[in-house]
Amino acid sequence: MQMLKQNPITRRRALCILGAAAGLALPGAATPLAAPILEWRGRALGGPARISIRGGDTARIERLVAHCVAEIERLENIFSLYRPESELCRLNRDGRLHAPSLDLRLLLAESRRFGVLSGGAFDVTVQPLWQLYAAHFAANPGAADGPADRDLAAAAALVDYRAIDSDGAAIRLPRPGMAVTLNGIAQGYLTDRISDMLRDAGLAGVLVDLGEIRASVGESWRIGIEDPRRPGAIAAEVPLAGGALATSGGYGTRFDAAGRFHHLFDPASGRSAGRVLAASAFAPTATVADALATALAVAPVGRARALVQAFGGSGARLALPDPDLRIMHI
Repeated sequence: MQMLKQNPITRRRALCILGAAAGLALPGAATPLAAPILEWRGRALGGPARISIRGGDTARIERLVAHCVAEIERLENIFSLYRPESELCRLNRDGRLHAPSLDLRLLLAESRRFGVLSGGAFDVTVQPLWQLYAAHFAANPGAADGPADRDLAAAAALVDYRAIDSDGAAIRLPRPGMAVTLNGIAQGYLTDRISDMLRDAGLAGVLVDLGEIRASVGESWRIGIEDPRRPGAIAAEVPLAGGALATSGGYGTRFDAAGRFHHLFDPASGRSAGRVLAASAFAPTATVADALATALAVAPVGRARALVQAFGGSGARLALPDPDLRIMHI
């Protein structure tokens, strides 16, 4: 386990923690901390992860965080696309998984619900599209065009979250070549699990960042949202207290230098979605925020308000791809 440390707040991914309202100074400021921030840093589902806790008994917090790290490891062995023997990788490889964990069944059920609520904009079976684009650009570095239409049609024919057959005994992918990615929801699920564990242990002043961000009730944190046109620059600062925030944008994983082809696919066409540059979603839980941000990044902008309401979100911020980078707040 990486031990808890008092570290300066630093930027990462599309969201960054700028500070806590209750006395936390920004980097470079002279104001002292009102209370120490105890922090664990590591990795979760292939990306940087952090748990920040204000004050408390250090020895007890370290024990609790050790339990959290063990839980992250357990869930990685279920949801990861980077571990060959994870449940998800075995499902994708074999097309069938016997005796799936409760966590996988629950998250697939939630994914199906979000698929229905989004009218198919949120679809966890887009993994064949990712595999196609990744293989195409690996074989054709610097290519100006995406995969051939016939290849794209074949991969898109495998995308349909409704086809997943799941019960307590097994999960089945009925079409050869079908594959699932939970990268649009699993980070939120991990964030919620760890947040709930620390809340149930009686800790307050907690912020969990395992790909998506969730803050405990009782303390407000200021979160920076990255500018999708200027990586590393902060476009906006927003308060977060007792809720979650997630951001999705095609700039996160680009297949080509121009960013025309990226990892956020429109399940209806099989092509990279381009209606927004970035979508940030606010919700009571990180699971909902994660899935909602993904759906908002794919669906037509005119459906955004209805999606926020349907998912049970509390708001959204869309960066639209016009010359002036117009921002739409919901």
